[in-house]
Amino acid sequence: MQQQVHMLPLLRRTSTTLFSSLVSASLIPSSSSPIPNSFSRLIIMDSSAANNFGVSKKLMVLAQQLRFYKPPLQPDDDEEKKIEESAGKVVSQLGFAESATSVPQQTVERFRPKRAAVLICLFEGDNGEFRVILTKRSSKLSTHSGEVSLPGGKAEETDADDAETATREAKEEIGLDPSLVNIVTCLEPFLSKHLLRVIPVIGILSNKKDFKPSPNADEVEVVFDAPLEMFLKDENRRSEEREWMGDKYLIHYFDYKINDKKYLIWGLTAGILIRAASVVYQKAPSFIEQNPKFKVPRSALDDTTMP
Repeated sequence: MQQQVHMLPLLRRTSTTLFSSLVSASLIPSSSSPIPNSFSRLIIMDSSAANNFGVSKKLMVLAQQLRFYKPPLQPDDDEEKKIEESAGKVVSQLGFAESATSVPQQTVERFRPKRAAVLICLFEGDNGEFRVILTKRSSKLSTHSGEVSLPGGKAEETDADDAETATREAKEEIGLDPSLVNIVTCLEPFLSKHLLRVIPVIGILSNKKDFKPSPNADEVEVVFDAPLEMFLKDENRRSEEREWMGDKYLIHYFDYKINDKKYLIWGLTAGILIRAASVVYQKAPSFIEQNPKFKVPRSALDDTTMP
């Protein structure tokens, strides 16, 4: 089940009095929002007032759109819920719980993927386009070395939710202060090659100039950005067909060049960005997407990986 994502303050340098007056001007009561988000309340206000805070109208409209996005329920989530609800109960042939009395059961513990989160940090480019922050991983790393990825990593027990996992990892990897990012929504989970349950968290960076990249040399070689819309276009793209648990899927590869440097964005990162671009721009890609279905084996060894 998706954890509720709590918003991070966007306007941390504003005065309390002015901020309160702006919030009170909202035309939408806070109870109508599925996610408590002070940034969202500012969206429907006079654009000139918001501009005083350095927030563009385009970013405000995007946040308003995304805060109502609800990721589709995954089959695996539904199955886990049914297992939890029926655990320890005697169930009739009709499927109704007849007794809440616990009964001895000999069951093999089901494999449950570890949780991780990545940050899709969006900002407005010089030409008004939405751009996303990416990294090239250090060649010293034992897994996915030298590959392009989104900031993120495995969840820790102290993380309150997926948003905290994503922003904490982004701060550790590239020095992105969590207070600069306004979290607006999460996408459906993706299954990584090493069977991690990866939750993409979408956040908005209202002022790119406030972010001064300071990559952790042990984890990141380069911090760069790319236009989000490129992941909807069938340009500089190719794909490979693979199979996982009886279902075929496509791995996408995007060639990208910026500042005379070439990058290959592929695999899980490409799949997540295709989905994010589809949600942001509210349209399907101009090619067949065919992501792998989120299917987890009932049992798996430590070295089990997706092809």
